[in-house]
Amino acid sequence: MVVCAALAGAALAVALRLPLGAAALAGAALGAAAVGLELAVALRREPRSAARVRPSDASKLLDTSAIIDGRIADVVTTGYLEGPLLVPRFVLRELQRLADGADPLRRNRGKRGFEILKRLQDLRSVEILDADVPGAVDVDAKLVELARQRGARVVTTDYNLNRVAELSGVSVLNVNDLANALKPVVLPGESLRVQVLREGKEPGQGVGFLEDGTMVVVEQGRRLLGQEVPVVVTSALQTSAGRMVFARPRGDDEARDA
Repeated sequence: MVVCAALAGAALAVALRLPLGAAALAGAALGAAAVGLELAVALRREPRSAARVRPSDASKLLDTSAIIDGRIADVVTTGYLEGPLLVPRFVLRELQRLADGADPLRRNRGKRGFEILKRLQDLRSVEILDADVPGAVDVDAKLVELARQRGARVVTTDYNLNRVAELSGVSVLNVNDLANALKPVVLPGESLRVQVLREGKEPGQGVGFLEDGTMVVVEQGRRLLGQEVPVVVTSALQTSAGRMVFARPRGDDEARDA
């Protein structure tokens, strides 16, 4: 393109009866303009191609634990989950084995899984994949390999599957991580009401729970077992199992300040 622009500049200079040096300058100017135009067009096209591979547009492979858990249907209802939902046929077979099992608990889990799938299909299109993964032994290994082949994300509540998928370079959406991230934040000094349900690990401690399931460890709460008491937050700790809050009874806090 630069050579063509230079020749065009030379021809223009001859037509206008300009000196040879002016012809060279005109050709160089036209060549630079052509390169700049081509670069601008390339830069404008690049974001479009990037938009086609945004992670939010990736397919989501649902594993058995996420289906049985059921909260994924609530997430879909809110509209925060984008991209196609995929359920491999081998996941359906695992749900079927659970539903046909002799153990009542496992049978109920399998039936719940099918109920959640029906709800998901009513909310949004769910594609059943017939693809299998030769050589993979268990369902988790098949799911991770299938996600890697398709460039999809795995949706799960299984901690071990989460770790295996991450080590395999597969992106994971863990429903438990989402639930923990959305729990209200409590700060030191805030007042709460909590029912002390059982003893803690350390002497004198009592343990209760907030409505969202957050564990509250109450200093000197053992003597308050079975009571709903006002407490003052002293600190909070984020663990792999969720958020834990430490507090002390409000009366003790006021006496300490005095």
